[in-house]
Amino acid sequence: MQPAETPPDEHAEVHIVAETPEAARRVAETIRRHFAATEQRSYPAGDQGGTRLELTVDTNRAPEPAQTWLDSSRSAENDVRQSGAGEPSATSGPSGP
Repeated sequence: MQPAETPPDEHAEVHIVAETPEAARRVAETIRRHFAATEQRSYPAGDQGGTRLELTVDTNRAPEPAQTWLDSSRSAENDVRQSGAGEPSATSGPSGP
């Protein structure tokens, strides 16, 4: 077995081994809440099954702030309002006497 390359300064290689891919992904998501990280790489864990995930974590940089579902839905609603989508135009309104 060859020695693994060391990651650049302020980075760490994280290896997660779990019985199911979902369990491994949950651990990776938890790590990403605290550190900026690369996209995970997934591999079979071995002869007995399971999943191995690997990702590189930047310990010097925090992840982008996550939005709650409420904040993200408000943001999408504001984008629609600002673009004028969904508002009746002057030519499409009802015509009356």
